[in-house]
Amino acid sequence: MSTAPSLVARLHSPFLCCPLKLSSSSSPKSRFNHRPSPLSYPSIKAIDLDQNTVVAVSVGLVSVAVGIGIPVFYETQIDNAAKRENTQACFPCSGSGAQRCRFCLGSGSVTVELGGGEKEVSACINCDGAGSLTCTTCQGTGIQPRYLDRREFKDDD
Repeated sequence: MSTAPSLVARLHSPFLCCPLKLSSSSSPKSRFNHRPSPLSYPSIKAIDLDQNTVVAVSVGLVSVAVGIGIPVFYETQIDNAAKRENTQACFPCSGSGAQRCRFCLGSGSVTVELGGGEKEVSACINCDGAGSLTCTTCQGTGIQPRYLDRREFKDDD
């Protein structure tokens, strides 16, 4: 029984209300009774939490919820937008699908003054003389793309 005090010392913990009590097997009745008394069971104290621990755990749980919730929200919005028909006219081209050329101002020709009162008129090199360009926002469809549809994958390699 010389190991009993060292065993009790090893089982002592600040989280245990009462350390394990080793019962002696001196009485013949205790040999047949394998169930220890309720006082010999260790019980765990409630964990003492300070305010900083509660705040840290709460912030962690909220962060996980937000980290999961935002992508789920955007995925549902994309799915719902795909189900609705988009009929909103494009803002830059007013639904026409073409924008006026900014160099020739829609005329299709550019006038250059050479000096001495001479002028040279040539076809616009930006629009090839058409006077208009395909709208870069709607790609010529005339329908305003939805916000989430404007994302494009660009491989920079």
